[in-house]
Amino acid sequence: MWEHAARFWRASVGVAALCVLTVAGAACAAGGDESKPLVIYSGRSESLIGPLIEDFEELTGAKVKVNYGSTGPLAATLLEEGNNTPADIFFAQDPGGLGAVDSMLSELPSDVLGSVPDWARDPENKWVGTSGRARVIVYNTDALTEADLPDSIEDFAKPEWRGRIGWPPTNSSLLAMVTAMRQVWGEDRTRDWLEGIVANKPKIYAKNTPTVAAVAAGEVDVGFVNHYYLHRFIAEEGESFAARNYYTRAADPGSVILVAGVGLLERSDNRELAIQFIKFLLSASGQQFFASQTYEFPLNDQAKPNNLLPALDDITKPSIDLGDLTDLQGTQDLMREVGALP
Repeated sequence: MWEHAARFWRASVGVAALCVLTVAGAACAAGGDESKPLVIYSGRSESLIGPLIEDFEELTGAKVKVNYGSTGPLAATLLEEGNNTPADIFFAQDPGGLGAVDSMLSELPSDVLGSVPDWARDPENKWVGTSGRARVIVYNTDALTEADLPDSIEDFAKPEWRGRIGWPPTNSSLLAMVTAMRQVWGEDRTRDWLEGIVANKPKIYAKNTPTVAAVAAGEVDVGFVNHYYLHRFIAEEGESFAARNYYTRAADPGSVILVAGVGLLERSDNRELAIQFIKFLLSASGQQFFASQTYEFPLNDQAKPNNLLPALDDITKPSIDLGDLTDLQGTQDLMREVGALP
């Protein structure tokens, strides 16, 4: 499915058009430095961003090497490698991963930062968001309607949800959501919520994808995930897929808008090409890919949002500085304390 979508997108936009839209034709004319590949550590999966990287290589003639993995372990690898890291760019699934290595990141130029709204970039200009992703409650449509769901994610800690919840507690976006809870609710209230969820015996899944599949199959009634996984299932299996997303009615961390984002490593000796790549991701064409093919929220207003998604302004969400969602270690420690993590 994803390979077909990527081919369709590239054919419909066209390489020549992409070149004009991304780096004003300069990279296409110059060809790129084939002797020095751009090295990306990516916490985003190959199925999501592989087509974009292929397009960048085709546009510029540059070579790109990608180390794919989970955001948290890749951040730990960067910290361990330090100045010896071969990475030029860290492409993270969430702000927490970028914040964990902010001491290794270089300040980005203003023309990069200005491509996205203020809320979607680091206050210290060390990283920039590439696409928006909302936290949602995915629910089984055979068991529930949206009216059956509580206003706030906080209410899922109540006993009536015992045995009905699925979640991926090691997922970095869920950890970012709990970090947001600590920012908005404070430590004690967040601990109370986590203890309530653990007491409700949630079923544990490795990732968001199996969590959504489990909800549709009726293994659980609800799951805590990112919004776009549902739309991938519907695209593949049709409208009969027995799950839908719920954006909480309360302005709480259950509906926080997170971003995937990129940072440039301070030690990079391929800075010019790295900045070209970041500009490519933030261009209208790059952003249209995220909107059309990965069902995420574009951050560049020149891209057309996906009409399957609500407008960002219509989502009731908390006011959170994404640059504050950096204490993943504190979140993991709290979750271990309450038994949500081993």
